[in-house]
Amino acid sequence: MKYLESETFIGDSESSEDAVKSGKLLEIRLQEQREALAALGQDAPTDRRLELKLACGYILLDLKRQQEAWESARGVLDEALAEALWLRAVEACDILYQAEQEASIKALAQGIWLGVTFPIDPELSVAMLQHLIDETPDRSDGAAVAAVTACYIVDIRAQGPDREALKFFTNQLLGQVARRHSQIEEQAIFDFWVARMELDEPVKFLPRLARVLEVIVDNDWWFDRDRLRNKIPHEG
Repeated sequence: MKYLESETFIGDSESSEDAVKSGKLLEIRLQEQREALAALGQDAPTDRRLELKLACGYILLDLKRQQEAWESARGVLDEALAEALWLRAVEACDILYQAEQEASIKALAQGIWLGVTFPIDPELSVAMLQHLIDETPDRSDGAAVAAVTACYIVDIRAQGPDREALKFFTNQLLGQVARRHSQIEEQAIFDFWVARMELDEPVKFLPRLARVLEVIVDNDWWFDRDRLRNKIPHEG
């Protein structure tokens, strides 16, 4: 799974010498991505160009160059939204959040809204919701709402060989949140907790997630949500 990997290239180094070597390898990778970006012709697909810019952004995060990563991803977000490239927009928000800048928590909320609203890679949506869980206190209802939303997204979107792994991951995530929230260990008590918290009905927990995001964003949305809702793909 791509987005849920938590290992850090430099952080896994066993010594300062290894860290220096890893840093050099990251610099080489960054240069390669930038050269590939520069080599794109004028007719190259926007998605490919933004993909390379975002790859640079993730490498900059690994290099601890957060300000550069922020500046790069912020421009990608606006361009991705203009082109209805929802996956790239959420990836940009992921970088903005991990850049640990003043508005990073707002970027996380924007990315979660996009990742829940549009049918992007469910793993990325889950990763964004996991960030929100990590930001919340142990007894926060918001963490429970985020965790059950992750389960819901995987259930309705995930396909192929990763579906069962994602379902296992999100079920484990919800179980961890239940333990944090109410020290729940037994299945029967867990089922009661889910019902009491109204986590078994999307029509109830999705509006609660929306309210959590509203609080985080504090009236500082970076896009017109009503306009974007009109671009939601519909079947048939």
